[in-house]
Amino acid sequence: MAGRGKLIAVIGDEDTCTGFLLGGVGELNKNRKPNFLVVEKDTSITEIEETFKSFLSRNDIGIILINQYIAEMIRHAIDGHMQSIPAVLEIPSKEHPYDASKDSILRRAKGMFSAEDFR
Repeated sequence: MAGRGKLIAVIGDEDTCTGFLLGGVGELNKNRKPNFLVVEKDTSITEIEETFKSFLSRNDIGIILINQYIAEMIRHAIDGHMQSIPAVLEIPSKEHPYDASKDSILRRAKGMFSAEDFR
């Protein structure tokens, strides 16, 4: 992948994925695997977790965007990811607003700084 940047991957509901795909995020890698998963009501938690882990192992992905309510379904897998790349960002969906108290990545980042760091 010389000369190319890393991709953004998306795990989200239909509206979220459609928005990012319309924005040009959608790609297929050389094995014809997409960088997105549309989670519907019949999508199994196992499939979501396997897709998340496959995105973690791909060297062409730099950021994984995941709807926060979906992240809650695979919280153990997200909490187990300790690398900085790919970065995992939890985002709101149309029906589920963002709740900072549930975002384990944000909690981890807050723990890195103290009030003294900002004086």
